[in-house]
Amino acid sequence: MAAKLKKGDKVVVLAGKDKGKEGEISSVDPKSGKAIVDGINIAIRHTKQSQSSQGGRIPQAMPIQLSNLALLDANGKATRVGFKMDGDKKVRFAKTTGDVI
Repeated sequence: MAAKLKKGDKVVVLAGKDKGKEGEISSVDPKSGKAIVDGINIAIRHTKQSQSSQGGRIPQAMPIQLSNLALLDANGKATRVGFKMDGDKKVRFAKTTGDVI
């Protein structure tokens, strides 16, 4: 099945400790059905010092379930995503407004 949310999409969190927060998707793992959103679902990771980093307690965004995310449309409201054929191309569209994403 085609991924409804993609890298670079602006989303809002529907459930969990970060409910209501907005962010941009930095990566998607369709196999596990999870995405990493900048600034959302932050956990502290303890890293060892190396030549490239100071180490210590580093905040890192953890994966969040795709079902807990909703795309933000042009008006800044949460919407579901649908697919339709535009000529011979398959495109995503916002269910609330019908606009092509």
